[in-house]
Amino acid sequence: MERSTIVRVQDGLHARPATRFVRLAKGFESEVEIVKGEKAVSAKSSVKLMLLGVKENDEVSIRAEGADAIEAVDALIAYLENPLSGIEEGAGESTAQQSEPQNDAAPRKATTDVEAPADEAGLHGVAASAGLGLGPVFAHFPQQIVPANKTLSAEEIGPEKKRFEDAVERLQEKLDRSLASDGMQESDRGIVAALRDIASDDALRDETLSAIDGGLDAVSAVIAASSNLADEFRKLDDAYMAARAEDMDSIARQICLALLGQEDARLDDIPEGAILVAEDIGAWDLARAPLKRLGGVVCGHGGATSHVAIIARTHGIPAVLGLGEAVNQLREAKEAAIDGHTGQVVVDPDADTRARYGEMIGAAAREREALKAYKDVVPRRADGTVIQVAANLGSLEEIEAAQEAGAMGVGLFRTELLFMRHMHLPSEDMQAETYAELARAFPDHPVIVRTLDIGGDKPISGVEFPEEENPFLGWRGIRMCLDRPDIFKVQLRALLRAAVHGNLRVMLPMVSDVEEVRRTRALIEECAAELKADGVAYGDFPLGVMIETPAAVFGAAALAKEVSFFSIGTNDLTQYVMAADRLNPSVANLNDAAHPAVMAAVEQAAKAAVDAGIEIGMCGEAAARSDLIPEFIRMGLTELSMSPASIQATKKQLSELLEKAA
Repeated sequence: MERSTIVRVQDGLHARPATRFVRLAKGFESEVEIVKGEKAVSAKSSVKLMLLGVKENDEVSIRAEGADAIEAVDALIAYLENPLSGIEEGAGESTAQQSEPQNDAAPRKATTDVEAPADEAGLHGVAASAGLGLGPVFAHFPQQIVPANKTLSAEEIGPEKKRFEDAVERLQEKLDRSLASDGMQESDRGIVAALRDIASDDALRDETLSAIDGGLDAVSAVIAASSNLADEFRKLDDAYMAARAEDMDSIARQICLALLGQEDARLDDIPEGAILVAEDIGAWDLARAPLKRLGGVVCGHGGATSHVAIIARTHGIPAVLGLGEAVNQLREAKEAAIDGHTGQVVVDPDADTRARYGEMIGAAAREREALKAYKDVVPRRADGTVIQVAANLGSLEEIEAAQEAGAMGVGLFRTELLFMRHMHLPSEDMQAETYAELARAFPDHPVIVRTLDIGGDKPISGVEFPEEENPFLGWRGIRMCLDRPDIFKVQLRALLRAAVHGNLRVMLPMVSDVEEVRRTRALIEECAAELKADGVAYGDFPLGVMIETPAAVFGAAALAKEVSFFSIGTNDLTQYVMAADRLNPSVANLNDAAHPAVMAAVEQAAKAAVDAGIEIGMCGEAAARSDLIPEFIRMGLTELSMSPASIQATKKQLSELLEKAA
């Protein structure tokens, strides 16, 4: 069985999408290959897959042979045709990755009024994570592992291979424990999971075992095998994929340490505000470090697309990487100043430089601190109506960030991410507990859960999707759910059960017709009756719809009579109104929520809601746009939901805006 397709995964099959692709492939018994040009590799090896260098818009084929070959090809083709799967852990309206520092993109410039010095004396590296740092140097230069290149006797080869296999198993268990800990953020968890898969990948394993068969000791064999694979990564013309050589080196080091019965020096003793300096540091080590204490990161290796840079950006830590041998000048340094905007590092800065950096850091801190004053602010119109500033979330791990930002509840919880994480459909109990925990986290505010927004563009295990020319216009969202009551009813039952734990609300995605709402209500009543008959506690919840299709806009007056609230999804609404794919750079200029046609659609929906006396909010990216917020408030919106990173700034703007209006 073989089929071809064009890859729509954003940025191609880099580390984490490759990991997800491989896991999906491993769920099938058949032998599966992915073919690009004249080269074919196993679809069950993340290393070989990444080395294939599959980029967005490449043409590839999936070839499978075995009992479930048809199912394997269908599932993997569906994944590759998903244009959102390259965004870590799924995507949706206004994902956190959109508003916060981009995980795989270059760092953004600072927004403070103090200009960074353009020609500061010092070292120069890669500007990997924006921000400024000034603090004591914490030098982290663990001892290098040197291969012994010992020649084994024939009798030693078998035990040495077993020793290698045991070391990999111990490392995997160690990584699994790290992944199970509560202290790791979800973005870091995805990186560590990808590293774990590399550790046990067939490419590294087979080459290492082959070297041991040739008489090389295990440590030397690991170093030789990983070096060969790392060199292959470095030859790739894609900067992100070339940076995966560092992941290979990092994993090889961990396997060697396991073989030697050693541990790398831990970073637990880093003092507050210190600049971590290393020749190289593994993403796994950095993810486990006390990141809140770090004032900056400086490395000899790495670049803007390395996983160290990604972790630094995710946590807002300034980072300068790729210093090369110059990093050794910091081994004995007492203090360092770093500029993550320009890539400059000053070793033991003089008084003038310290003062200049101190002024810039102070300005940025004052800006952040000033916004904290708005954490608990409740924006109100002159008539007393509260404007809810809520958070868009995709997992329970994001709750803490939303609470710390002062989120007034959740305006969008994307349930599809719960489905996409598992190899099987999540059970009713698992879903009920997830939704209940979400509701309990915001006892004083509404929590809006979006029902499953899955389609041909976002595949999940357990659902076979048809091949569609344009999945954005296909069998997705409420359309799929109503056709699959066996899946939809499980979610509705879980939501009814969770409703007893807080102010839970439920909204339906991709609604185009009033009948879709009525059919959903019938299923909700059916589920409630079943729970009552089973003696299971449940509650009621307000039902709303997302306004994201032109049909929903034109039919807003009729929909408003059937539901309790509207929530505008500007991401999809904009692409449908403008007939411009929001992921197509060729028409990016058309994909703007500020376009008069889109704003007219928003106003039409808002008028229908206000006339009907129901609430209307917004959970698309535009909800945090300072240039559009005054218009949304004028139209009558009473809820804006966004990334936690934007909440305090939005509260500040609303407070000033509403104060003037009063």
